[in-house]
Amino acid sequence: MRLGYDLTLEQAQKLVMTPELRQAIQLLQFTSQELNEYLENQIEINPMLEKESISDDYENIEEITNETEEIDWKELLESYDDISYTGPKGKNDKEITYENFVSYSASLKEYLLIQLGLTICEGLERKIGKYIIENIDENGYLTVSIEDISETLNVSTEQVEKVLLEIQCFDPVGVGARNLEECLCIQLKDKSIEDKNIYDVVENYLEDVAQNRLQKISKELGLELEEVQNICDFIKTLEPKPGRSFSIDGGEVKYITPDVILQEIDGEYLVVLNDITAPRLNINSFYKELMLKSDDTNITSFLTDKLNSAMWIIKSIEQRKMTIYNVVYSILKFQKDFFEEGEKGLKPLTLKDVADDIGVHESTVSRATSGKYIQTPRGLFELKYFFTTGISGNDGDVSSISIKSMIKDYIEKENPKKPLSDQQIANMLKEKDISISRRTVAKYRDELNIPSSSMRRRY
Repeated sequence: MRLGYDLTLEQAQKLVMTPELRQAIQLLQFTSQELNEYLENQIEINPMLEKESISDDYENIEEITNETEEIDWKELLESYDDISYTGPKGKNDKEITYENFVSYSASLKEYLLIQLGLTICEGLERKIGKYIIENIDENGYLTVSIEDISETLNVSTEQVEKVLLEIQCFDPVGVGARNLEECLCIQLKDKSIEDKNIYDVVENYLEDVAQNRLQKISKELGLELEEVQNICDFIKTLEPKPGRSFSIDGGEVKYITPDVILQEIDGEYLVVLNDITAPRLNINSFYKELMLKSDDTNITSFLTDKLNSAMWIIKSIEQRKMTIYNVVYSILKFQKDFFEEGEKGLKPLTLKDVADDIGVHESTVSRATSGKYIQTPRGLFELKYFFTTGISGNDGDVSSISIKSMIKDYIEKENPKKPLSDQQIANMLKEKDISISRRTVAKYRDELNIPSSSMRRRY
């Protein structure tokens, strides 16, 4: 065997991930919030980048110039001599934000402390009351025992009990309870309920009420089944978590801004990209002119690099918008029945179907739909929602969401005295040539938060 060194030529194709390509992929995968944070950071480090400053209210620069020339500067300067209060200025009245429609709402603890201040004024009882309120969780339940409070504050248990009973009279009704039974009993007393049987069911049979074991309750209490049914229906109208109507520690409500808006105009659907989720960028004219006129090679070289980087970011954002538009338009073609009929019209759809339709890779469709939302005439949906698995049916494949909608309709129309079992629902679907097992029906029913037939039964 001969050993030695040789020079050979060989051709090979390799995918090279350049920094620019990585950046384009990253921008496509970003959610609207992540994209805005990324662009804010790029604007800080790249002087060539700037947000588009011309408002949508103007079609050209001449309109802005003409409006500027019409300002009466004398009148404007005279307004500064007026020292009277004129209120806050500088906010754009045309700007519409969710915060303009949301008022501040007090948390549960703040609401209870206000009532405490109006009810208990003495020093020691007020101190005990504050300590009790601080140990009430977001659902309205007291999380520490009377003995622990007594030991911590070095007071008697009778004093703690007295203040706790006072707090349990506060709004919302049932707050300050130590368990579910006490919470419901407080609400019953507030409604002036005197029926002993209702108190018996609350104190001893809540688990049976939850499991719909009404025959057991009827037998042990010696009541008619219909009366037990009425008692259980009334108990279910009570609030098990009196504090959940309040914000948690003044937490803010979070909103979703859709990336795409689907509008229906004269029976036709129009796909509109939301520019709010991705601000438009321009090249800064000052630095561009400086780059062209500067004699310093270092300045020119630095600004040229920044210009190339800025141009690539702008190009990547436009490419991102076009990819999202193509993906949404393709989804619209496949799922048009959904927008016209609702969940029943949703068809099975995979990433590969959309990728083949628009001529891109599946990973590109996955990135374009990850964390993106669309506002439609039927509500707000994540783009991933439209990709569902399918089961063979009489009219082709049927999506799992469509089957869930059918199951929900069957249960809503069932006889409450003889609710449909999972096997009966499976047989009804089989009549429509949708072959699924009883276990699959049970799985879909659980995902819809619908209880079993024994729990749904009415007597």
